[in-house]
Amino acid sequence: MIVNTELEHKGNQFPSQITAFTKEKDKFLITSQNGVLLQITVIRDSILRFRYTTYGSFPKDFSYAIDTDSVRGYNHLEYIEQPDRYIITTAKLVLHIDKLNMRKTIYDVEGNLINQDESGFHWEYSYEHGSDIVKMSKQEQKMECYYGLGDKPTHFNLKGKRFENWVTDEYAFGKDRDPLYKAIPFYIGLHNNISYGIFFDNTFRTFFDFGHERRNVTSFWAQGGEMNYYFFYGPEMNEVVTSYTDLTGKPELPPLWALGYHQSKWSYYPESNVREVAAKFRELQIPCDAIYLDIDYMEGWRCFTWNKEYFP
Repeated sequence: MIVNTELEHKGNQFPSQITAFTKEKDKFLITSQNGVLLQITVIRDSILRFRYTTYGSFPKDFSYAIDTDSVRGYNHLEYIEQPDRYIITTAKLVLHIDKLNMRKTIYDVEGNLINQDESGFHWEYSYEHGSDIVKMSKQEQKMECYYGLGDKPTHFNLKGKRFENWVTDEYAFGKDRDPLYKAIPFYIGLHNNISYGIFFDNTFRTFFDFGHERRNVTSFWAQGGEMNYYFFYGPEMNEVVTSYTDLTGKPELPPLWALGYHQSKWSYYPESNVREVAAKFRELQIPCDAIYLDIDYMEGWRCFTWNKEYFP
């Protein structure tokens, strides 16, 4: 198990003071004295993207999750420089970047604190995995609650828990079993009637800790890849979800048959058995729009294959 973000853990490295700050259209590029690059993209007045690298330049941008048509950028941007920080302002957000250590604090335009880095970005080389473990830690706000991450059979509020996101076939799982089938690296934070969301766009094995290891600290990290995440501001929770699905995609309206009765058990095979079940529904005049074959239609349990013996 990869440890969380304990500062005394040997190997953790942190950005040092900022030495360069440049702006190009909707992007800001920030460089630290020890070579950390932070790219901030303002996608909309309520959506920010944060991308870090420690290798001098960013690799080609790519995502399995984000709809590229939805990230065209934000036209009107303002920023100012103060002795100890840079401040970027949109119509809804005010972002402070500390010159000493690249740590970020996000406010709404009324000055209400939404989200702030605790240690912020840091990294540690893993000899086991042959790459950097990239980490982000946030300061938990008073009475803050957390929701999301996909299949997590635990309390609705994730506060005080740690989770692993790695898609896993876990039959007959019980309470607090983790990881499971669906791994969605997106969570919503709620405090003081303000909602925000964070989507960690990283395909490596990822972890999320909501004050489990260190009280009042929320962190997420991955065993490789980039520290690349999106921040969505509400303030309403439905606005956060709308912004998130604007980037990741929205489901199509299902066909009418999908709303009908679906017959399912562990599995139906061979083909003759499936036809018998379908015929029995017709005989008893029970409406049935779908029959699930489950896993036994496959050749060796491999998706997109057919077992020719069971289904000739």
